[in-house]
Amino acid sequence: MSEATDSGTVTFRLSTSSSRSTISVLDSSRSLMRSSRSFEIFEIWKTKEELDAGFETEFYLLRPVTREGKEELLPFDLTPYCSSLAFDAAAPILRDMFSALQLMNIPMEQVHAEAGKGQFEIVLGHTVCHRAADNLVFSREGIRAVARKHGLVATFAPKYTMDDLGSGSHVHLSLLENGVNVFTGTAGSNHGMSKIGEEFMAGVLHHLPAILAFIAPNPNSYDRLQPDTWSGAYQCWGKDNREASLRTACPPGAADGVVSNFEIKSFDGCANPYLGLASIIAAGIDGLRKHLSLPPPIEANPSDLESELKRLPTTLSESLEALEKDSIFEDLLGKNLLTAIKGIRKAEVEIYSKNTEAYKDLIYRY
Repeated sequence: MSEATDSGTVTFRLSTSSSRSTISVLDSSRSLMRSSRSFEIFEIWKTKEELDAGFETEFYLLRPVTREGKEELLPFDLTPYCSSLAFDAAAPILRDMFSALQLMNIPMEQVHAEAGKGQFEIVLGHTVCHRAADNLVFSREGIRAVARKHGLVATFAPKYTMDDLGSGSHVHLSLLENGVNVFTGTAGSNHGMSKIGEEFMAGVLHHLPAILAFIAPNPNSYDRLQPDTWSGAYQCWGKDNREASLRTACPPGAADGVVSNFEIKSFDGCANPYLGLASIIAAGIDGLRKHLSLPPPIEANPSDLESELKRLPTTLSESLEALEKDSIFEDLLGKNLLTAIKGIRKAEVEIYSKNTEAYKDLIYRY
């Protein structure tokens, strides 16, 4: 149990029993991980449009076992993607997770078994960005607590093992003005989105190499960001192209070609969602200021066009280098915050350079 403080930490009170786990959140308007500067940019943006965000959070359920006096973590099950057998086995756990999120007023729209062994994905409802970030942080805490009650470990680490697929926190984004989605276009509009939507998304695409320092902030993040894994390894966008780093999505029943939001695949469970969303807003604002436009969408697998497309940073050092060269983040987020972020990232790089198995510590940290 943690106590509330004047600095804005969130208090969780957790009680567990054999029948249920209850989680109460006090002072829910403020977040454990918010930085004042990242929240400030949300407030500035809210003078006209709001960024609407919805996260899809992937995680592994692992079962601790002891062999010859040493603890090992085994996958909860070995079922394939979207298997009904996975739901049968995990039903009591998933029901408790749903109840925990309900108690925190976090909408859980969908859950399914992912492609990794013992991997699941929970889709959270979309809402204004600062609340979406709150919901992501609180849902992770709730999911971990419920897993622990069932004798399991839930981990959101980007790549908890090199022998299976990674986990992301994909985020879907749109722009609202007076509650109306102004990202979406009309039939016949360019790429199915509005002019403001295209300019905002073009800014995000242009600055994506530097954004990775915020949304893929750990060396382990880049073990996940590989071609042909639906994680977005190339600097490109596509219409419902799940291999593209940015993907536009069409709502059910919409006119052909019209899109309602775009998804960023590279966001992962190590990221501070407040800083991650703030960096995305900063890049989008730059796109609006400069009236940037999108290149043609990529319809094929980007790895098949490797000679034509730019690979996103393959290491945290490379994304840091991109951030160093990109001045707009200091202008919009502030020099002091950027200095702290860069220092922490460099320390992570140094730690991992000295310990190739440091990623294993992330299992319990994230």
